Amino acid sequence: LTKPGSIMRTEIPIQGSVWDESVPGFVEADLVAHCGTSSKGPFVNSLTLTDIATQWTENCALWGKGAEATLEAIQTMMAAFPFPIQGFDSDNGTEFINHHLVRYFAERNSRFTRSRPYRKNDRAHVEQKNWSRVRTLFGYGRFENPDLVPAMNEVYRLNSLFKNYWMPCMKLIEKRQVGSKIYRVHHKPKTPYHRVLDSPHIAQDIKLQLTETYKSLNPIKLKAEIDKKKVIIRQLASISYEQWFAQRQHPLSQ
Repeated sequence: LTKPGSIMRTEIPIQGSVWDESVPGFVEADLVAHCGTSSKGPFVNSLTLTDIATQWTENCALWGKGAEATLEAIQTMMAAFPFPIQGFDSDNGTEFINHHLVRYFAERNSRFTRSRPYRKNDRAHVEQKNWSRVRTLFGYGRFENPDLVPAMNEVYRLNSLFKNYWMPCMKLIEKRQVGSKIYRVHHKPKTPYHRVLDSPHIAQDIKLQLTETYKSLNPIKLKAEIDKKKVIIRQLASISYEQWFAQRQHPLSQ
């Protein structure tokens, strides 16, 4: 559902070279539409930010995909990362290619780049996380109840703790083609949390804070709480936007 934003393209360079994947802080961004089988009318979107070096990922649900709402979600998510964001790479959609984001990243002295149009592999890291962090949680149904946004964000908060601290993931080292076959070599699976601990670019006090958080978490309880809140999500998802609006117009009749 990406609609090209052409006005600002000359100000936002294409990310032609690969960032240094050993340095945390360079993220890929993408938006997932919870529109079901139709893009008509209002619906919820989910924003995904993935750090290339550590695979640390944050998600945020937002109503629509306006420039201001997207910027607000990005600010919230960037505050959740355990390290400063040095580079931000997105697709060419109008939710990203706009004055709000250009000004925001310029003020932070962060590099803002975009991928080549219609080349999803340019953002392969975040595309993979769209599946493992968004679709596996909420599926492909249509979410047009605005009350879903805070409920989904609570699930995302819990899932971020569960996945970033407790779920190991693989990271590609090398991909080469020999004849008709493609061979892939991966690092040993690690959690994003352990990748942060192993990074020499992260301050020791931040690592100590993360370790305290890690010790306070119970993955079994986290997973149980996520599953419990997903039941509420399914209930809210059954309410259409028209039904939600009618309840707000005539609350006493419900």
